[in-house]
Amino acid sequence: MSTKVVIKQSTYFDSVSLMSLSTKANQIEGVEQAVIAMGTDMNKEVLKNVGLLTPELEAAKTSDLMIVVKAATDELCESALIAIDELFKKKGGSKSATEIKYSTIDSAAASIPEANLAVISVNGAFAAREARKALENDLHVMLFSDNVSIEEEIALKQFAHEKGLLMMGPDCGTAIIGNVALCFGNAVRKGNIGIVGASGTGSQEVSVRIHDFGGGITQLIGTGGRDLSEQVGGIMMLDGIKALEEDEATKVIVLISKPPAPSVQEKVLAQVKNSKKPVVVYFIGGDEAAVVQAGGHFAKTSKEAAIKAVVLAGANEDELNKRALNWPLIEEVRAKLTPEQKYVRGLFCGGTLCDEAMYLAMDKYEDVYSNIQKKADYKLKNIHESKAHTFLDMGDDDFTNGKPHPMIDPSTRIARFLEEAKDPSVGVILMDFILGFGSHEDPVGVMLPAIIEAKDQAAKEGRHLEILGYVLGTDLDTPNFEEQVKKLMDAGVTIASSSTNAGLLAREFVAKGE
Repeated sequence: MSTKVVIKQSTYFDSVSLMSLSTKANQIEGVEQAVIAMGTDMNKEVLKNVGLLTPELEAAKTSDLMIVVKAATDELCESALIAIDELFKKKGGSKSATEIKYSTIDSAAASIPEANLAVISVNGAFAAREARKALENDLHVMLFSDNVSIEEEIALKQFAHEKGLLMMGPDCGTAIIGNVALCFGNAVRKGNIGIVGASGTGSQEVSVRIHDFGGGITQLIGTGGRDLSEQVGGIMMLDGIKALEEDEATKVIVLISKPPAPSVQEKVLAQVKNSKKPVVVYFIGGDEAAVVQAGGHFAKTSKEAAIKAVVLAGANEDELNKRALNWPLIEEVRAKLTPEQKYVRGLFCGGTLCDEAMYLAMDKYEDVYSNIQKKADYKLKNIHESKAHTFLDMGDDDFTNGKPHPMIDPSTRIARFLEEAKDPSVGVILMDFILGFGSHEDPVGVMLPAIIEAKDQAAKEGRHLEILGYVLGTDLDTPNFEEQVKKLMDAGVTIASSSTNAGLLAREFVAKGE
């Protein structure tokens, strides 16, 4: 086995670009492992953990680009490095002849005075500094970068609040501003429903369901995942609600979050109570009585949130195709599973999609484990070993530290899927496939060989393995939604019509004695 290292000094690429390039590099023929990353301490630690850190890489500066290739021979490593160089050239050559590159936010703001928003994706060590520069230039900010301290987040959001600007993030992966999707997002029609979301995939799911039910979006304002924590206090969600209150095009507001801190929920609901517009509140595991008392419209699931939003926005509820659960299908799957096949294993790219399926399972079962469980007794001690019903957010830091997100590079999920498929106690494996801007160019296609292999192996062992898939996307997305669904169905995968239905089907498929 051979390993080759290239260090490009003072060569910066943002994390989104490097995740995409790493994914493509690992697909080069003959490559066992490829890492393309900036020379940060965190990235060096990842290289050390996988046995690829060399003295040369150890000496790299944070401003240096590290390229590491592992293959069977020196020749394969060299050819891979040439192919990676071509990937960089293609990336550089994709810019139009009229595109201008600026070296600082100050210079960009001075040259484009009409600009009012900056999307920042830099190393976390520098992210807060760049975000502050953008705010100082009176720019709204979407901060995609993570690894920003909570103290820096609070300071940035307080500064933005004082200036009347949006400070979306850090770790904000989804927004739709002015009908333009930023970072991860889906193509949805313009409409009269505004969203403030502390969850990226949760916001994507609700926006997609709104589109599916015939509605549309004015703005989707992301807050970052920590916004509704006790420390941050919901600064961005409160400012987001205010912004949508003042937006004439927005007639209905939807709030989305994983379980917020109780004191922050109180502040948010106090603002809901004073709102002149109807507000749908989808806080996973939230308090229905508190929402209703505040005059809000409580939604237990993402699907319910979308339905309530489009009805409040003017749709006729009786005319909506709500896609009720297919109970004949449930009975059919139950009949195929053995008494030993009683567990669900959920492998998710989307954190809120994982949370939703997990909470729906918790409504029916006690033994529901996860890497993102709030109940300490049911939080996995070892994320590499599943127990009973297990739901994994594979986009969580537990799995992505120094690695691309599974929406970009699904290799980690593929490996885990093949392991779960071998477990004779597993009846259902549930997976999401997220389409849209920023996601893998063919999330279903890259998973198909593993799905076919797992189903064939289960059949040889005399058991049925139910694979349940949910494709998050619209008819306007790329890749084509219908084609992705057809690929799964042709491989024998059962399709759920929404995140909510996926969670309900999974838990019902494995129910015994009903």
